[in-house]
Amino acid sequence: MRADRLADEIPGLDEVLTAVDAFDRALETGLLRPRAAEASALAEFAAALTGSPLAARVAEAAGRAASGAAGEEHFTALAAGRAALLGSAHDALMARVEEATGRTSVAVDTPGAGPGEPVNLMVAARSWLSDLARCGWRGIDHDVVSGAARIVSAMLADPELRRLAALLDGFAAELAASCPGAALEHVPVRRWADLWARAMLLTLPGATASPVTAPATGRLLPLGVDLQEHATAVQAQVHAVFEPEDGSPPFLVRASVSAPKPDSVVGAGLWQLLRPHLSLLAAVGEGRAMEVRGMPLTPEGDLIWSDDHARPGEPADAFATARVALPTATGRATAPLDRHPAAVAVPVFVDGYAAAADEDGTVVLSLAGHTLAVDTDRVPAAGPLTPEGVLASGACIGLLRWDAGAFRLQPLAVETTVRKKAVAVHAGAWAGGTSDKAGIRAEKAATDAAAVLRERAGRLLRK
Repeated sequence: MRADRLADEIPGLDEVLTAVDAFDRALETGLLRPRAAEASALAEFAAALTGSPLAARVAEAAGRAASGAAGEEHFTALAAGRAALLGSAHDALMARVEEATGRTSVAVDTPGAGPGEPVNLMVAARSWLSDLARCGWRGIDHDVVSGAARIVSAMLADPELRRLAALLDGFAAELAASCPGAALEHVPVRRWADLWARAMLLTLPGATASPVTAPATGRLLPLGVDLQEHATAVQAQVHAVFEPEDGSPPFLVRASVSAPKPDSVVGAGLWQLLRPHLSLLAAVGEGRAMEVRGMPLTPEGDLIWSDDHARPGEPADAFATARVALPTATGRATAPLDRHPAAVAVPVFVDGYAAAADEDGTVVLSLAGHTLAVDTDRVPAAGPLTPEGVLASGACIGLLRWDAGAFRLQPLAVETTVRKKAVAVHAGAWAGGTSDKAGIRAEKAATDAAAVLRERAGRLLRK
């Protein structure tokens, strides 16, 4: 991988992010009674879209918002403009990643899902989001935020709306925990604007329709697991190389599983919540490939996992896959609504580097005279991989991400030498079970916690 390309400036990227920041500042203070500062920020934002297909609509929406007369259609146009700018930033970053890795992404043509019919719940959600934009993050209170509760409850009954319901529920919970907004010392401006804009666009007809899929048959070679934990939920995403049975070129795929969790289940205990829903985790833990037949696959490379379409295959070493199969694998183009700098997560393999910690403790890899920071904060506690293990390594499988203005590497597995023998340490090594003492203790603690919760739930149901 050419680390020098990752360090080079990307033309236009700073200007795009500056325009997005301008809109986010206006959203922080609210658009009910905008002041001169908010009007100026909206004008700056609209100017960044000059020459684009959205230019006229965003300019009109920005003007109406600056005068405090914006309606739902104007807020939707502003959200679309913001998504377009961040989408362009995403595309520029992905182009630079392709230069650095020598791999390309291809778009797969599939028939569209078709426009869905607008429903009252979508209109209600858009109305609530518009109220948030008017009051701004500094103006939120429990009365405004609680307006999402009934909408979310009604949406959960419809499988097609659960994606939006989960987003609104989590967003409202964050806002409720921060009320009143006027008392906040720090506002997560970019994050809340991201959530607001995405939710606003998901209220449009057809945005939450199930993705069109095609059956995939071939061999799945896992590279690693990205585990993401929240206080009330956990998700595991397996990144892999897929070799089609028909002999066509290999490409990158993902398979994900999510589950709700109590806050008492942490560490290695998280795998207990996920294993029953994704047999692929056992294959990752055992270092095996998976044979899949007719597995639904989206154009973006996401496998809609079903154990009925999969069976364990032969042993497959992730580092052998990274060295042999990964360089020739292509990526899949990102779905339009998912184009965002935070969505950049590209599997890469690096070796022959020198690892060291800089003054603030950040692990840095030196590659051919250039450096690449390692995001060790993303290494989960539910596995044996540690920052110290990364420091002692000589090869790494990871996800190339973009955060805080620079590319960073999230390690999924590292290779180190112990007694002149190469030893691999995987972040997802405990996904299918473990004989590690620390892992066993964490699993037992999680089992005990789950048993207590089940017993308490049973008592409540008997009353």
